Amino acid sequence: ICAGSQLTRTASGDLSRTLVRASREIDNRQKAKTQSYRVYLRPLQTIGMKKMNKDQLSQFPVPEISNLPEDIRERILAVQEKAGFVPNVFLALAHREHEFRAFFAYHDALMEKDEGLSKAEREMIVVATSGLNQCLYCVVSHGAILRIRAKNPLLADQLATNYRKADINQRQRHMLDYAIKVSRNAELVNEEDHGHLINQGFSVDEIWDIGAIAALFALSNRIANMAAIRPNEEFYEMGRN
Repeated sequence: ICAGSQLTRTASGDLSRTLVRASREIDNRQKAKTQSYRVYLRPLQTIGMKKMNKDQLSQFPVPEISNLPEDIRERILAVQEKAGFVPNVFLALAHREHEFRAFFAYHDALMEKDEGLSKAEREMIVVATSGLNQCLYCVVSHGAILRIRAKNPLLADQLATNYRKADINQRQRHMLDYAIKVSRNAELVNEEDHGHLINQGFSVDEIWDIGAIAALFALSNRIANMAAIRPNEEFYEMGRN
């Protein structure tokens, strides 16, 4: 019995020492992790960026219009003349000149087409997918454009919240089902999806447009969220009356 008790005490002591060592190792690893996080979570000011206030339109540099290349400056001023203000996305992307040109060239190729999908339907795709991607800028700005193009002050809010409950026809609902799948789960898109859309009366070009718009704005949503691009206040009131 005594020998058994001694063995028990020895085992207990070894276990206690093992637990203490393990606890110290865990503490040391946690301290190392915390130190590592501190390296990555430096204040924005130390990495050449500034904390945003409510009046800033992006976390990234915004150049003066007068300092931009002529073609970009003319594009922005033309939009200002037409809309009465400069949409913040133009200013937010202007510090990356090549990307600015590429993005808006592809945007215009998809969103300004006169054949196939209507321009209102193109905006429906943007608003519905942007709502699911929680992109404030695209929901607000393209919601305004949709209200104007659809001549419907209610539709954009419906689509951004739940497109399945929105006042749209069955064909448009199938269109948005596909757009959402491309935006959120493109790896699952298959021939059956395309066959289903063809049965709903969509052409091959229209199917491409639905998918391409959803894909382009999946990119746009992520850039806008990454840069925290704020929508212009003017957008909120457009097309509501």
